Amino acid sequence: MSDQVTLVTPSDPPPLPSGPRPKATSRGRAAAPTAVSNSDSSDMPELEYFGIPGPRGYPPLTEFLDIFDTNMMHRADESNRRLHHTTLFNLDSLIVRRGQEFQVKITFNRPYKPAEDKFALEFVIGSSPQYSKGTYIPVFPTPDRQTSWAGRVLETSNNVVTMGITPAANCIVGKYHMYVAIVTPYGIRRTRRDDSRDLYILFNPWAADDEVFLDDETEREECVMTELGIIYHGSYDDIAERTWNYGQFNHGMLDACLYILDRCQMPITNRGDPVKVTRQASAMLNSRDDEGVLVGNWSGNYVDGVAPTSWTGSTDILLSYYRSRQPVAYAQCWVYAAVFNTFLRCLGIPSRVVTNFFSAHDNDGNLKTDIILDENGRIDRSRTRDSIWNYHCWNECYMARQDLPPGFGGWQVVDATPQETSDGLYRCGPASVQAIKHGQTCYPYDAPFVFAEVNSDVVFNVRSKDGTLEPVKVNRTHVGRVVLTKNPGDLTRRDITDQYKFPEGSPEERTVLEKAVKYGCKREQSNPSPADVELNMPTLEVTMGEDFELTLEFVNHSGETRTVDAYISGSVVYYTGVTSSEFLFRTPTVTVGPHKCVKELLDIEARTYMRHLVEQSNLNFIVTGKVEETEQIVSAMKVVTLRNPRLIIEVSENGRVNEEMIASVRFTNPFSFNLEGVYVRMEGPGLMTAATKYYSLIPGHASLVWSEYFTPQRAGTSRMVAVLDCAALRQVYGEASVTIEP
Repeated sequence: MSDQVTLVTPSDPPPLPSGPRPKATSRGRAAAPTAVSNSDSSDMPELEYFGIPGPRGYPPLTEFLDIFDTNMMHRADESNRRLHHTTLFNLDSLIVRRGQEFQVKITFNRPYKPAEDKFALEFVIGSSPQYSKGTYIPVFPTPDRQTSWAGRVLETSNNVVTMGITPAANCIVGKYHMYVAIVTPYGIRRTRRDDSRDLYILFNPWAADDEVFLDDETEREECVMTELGIIYHGSYDDIAERTWNYGQFNHGMLDACLYILDRCQMPITNRGDPVKVTRQASAMLNSRDDEGVLVGNWSGNYVDGVAPTSWTGSTDILLSYYRSRQPVAYAQCWVYAAVFNTFLRCLGIPSRVVTNFFSAHDNDGNLKTDIILDENGRIDRSRTRDSIWNYHCWNECYMARQDLPPGFGGWQVVDATPQETSDGLYRCGPASVQAIKHGQTCYPYDAPFVFAEVNSDVVFNVRSKDGTLEPVKVNRTHVGRVVLTKNPGDLTRRDITDQYKFPEGSPEERTVLEKAVKYGCKREQSNPSPADVELNMPTLEVTMGEDFELTLEFVNHSGETRTVDAYISGSVVYYTGVTSSEFLFRTPTVTVGPHKCVKELLDIEARTYMRHLVEQSNLNFIVTGKVEETEQIVSAMKVVTLRNPRLIIEVSENGRVNEEMIASVRFTNPFSFNLEGVYVRMEGPGLMTAATKYYSLIPGHASLVWSEYFTPQRAGTSRMVAVLDCAALRQVYGEASVTIEP
């Protein structure tokens, strides 16, 4: 009988399973999963015997030294938290900073005998503590046996031993648990796990060996301990400011900040490195690709969340994310920067919010922002894609950069606003400010992008009918006009532009730009000769709802008459420079005599712009034109930020800690039209947590008074901050200084 061959016909493979993508695991690749959660932990055994038991089993260990009690000395009024600058944390646990000694009291069943008794304090963090990974650290009281964390007996009194522990200045930052272990000839006996022995270890800008050491007490007080900050916005020649409650010491904030690192599964072993922590947090503060803290929204439609202009502080945002495990809606650049600032200060990394006025964007790291004109000198909005933000906020944090050559430590730029991807995630930094100033854009991280934000040229290109572009004017001073941050110790602003760039036109600036080009930044090389007619627009201060006069000054520097065919465009724009709608267009022809100045006056009526306004109330005037005699292009740009009305806040006098007070917010609608869907929010550090009031309608010229009772929690001077926000009127602020007696 012959063998029969069965032919197998091919078929389609089974379909891939639907549903969420499975998570990658370490199975088959590593003996144990990498510890990535500070909230996960594994209990150490209470009894750990040595060797193999005898015929009668393991002997009891009760005849040796025993632990009756441990005192973490965690109260805010005790020396640990006072010396470690953590008294303001509203948390009933020990909070200390690395690289600095703290004390623990252990009560034994009898007096401690150093010659006979052996004990150790064991500090563990994460789900799989290991000595080699720095997640299990034994600390011994005798000088002959020390580890990376120093230990010593400070005092013995009867059965009580006071021990000093100094965590390594580069140890992991996060939440630890402490065990007390008694070592006997037969085995180890430990305390049972108890939450009272939990402790938090933070970065330490007061310790010289810590990478975040900042050797300036005024700066440290401002950039680590200060809860209220000022964020600058508006336009460079009409700067506005808003107060923000960082609230880094509020109840729940420390756990919320540590959860952010857990959520992104950052390995526990990387959490002692400030470069890695800040880079990871830069990605996690936005939700673009990793379900991070904040959802960005620049559309003006916030019906399913909170308008970015409505927030007054970080506490509600971070606690909402911590409790719901869901991104919080909504944010724009200053909200990202403010919440990031809270995260950094909470963990002990010195930080500040920085505002760059006229910040270049959408340029992929090149040094050009292109504005396209037609052959008559009129701006072609359909082809002008690059944008210049009126302002952009980011953060600076202070640290050594051991991954860079000497001289590039200090202030580092980090930015959580999602703009461009970096190593596959929406994040930016840390980028050395010194590297940016000196054109060393080759150093990590993201220095070319930040360099372009403060150094781009604005290039006016005329587009011919065949589609080619010819540069006709280059403005090399418009972008990065001024960089501001809050002055430490007071309420004034500090101009730090000189930390980012050398003076415009100086030999140093030219050298820096040449160096940046060598490292790959693309710059406009042409240098069109300037027109002999200069066009200026003086600074304006305009209150929302007012008519005003716009002045254009045409200055003829030549000895001949000049005729300018001008195009005047007035648009309502978002603060990102994106145009919402055009409300003004004029085409005057202006004749200017030799060495003369002619002023062109335009009356702007409120009714022409009010119905087009979008949030932050920015009007952008762009004037371009061609000189008939020379065919040269002239241009000028002016952003006018309309000034909003103010809230009035009144707080009862003679305030004392734990005694009830009252705060009142007053507002009058200055317009003839109604304001609908109005939210008012108020809070103050040490005074009251955020409270919100909703008004469905505030009629034209009507007034409101909202009063709220509160009980201050600590003495000193603070500020009550309030904001009113609705679709028709954004960013209406008010604040009042409040002094509380003990």
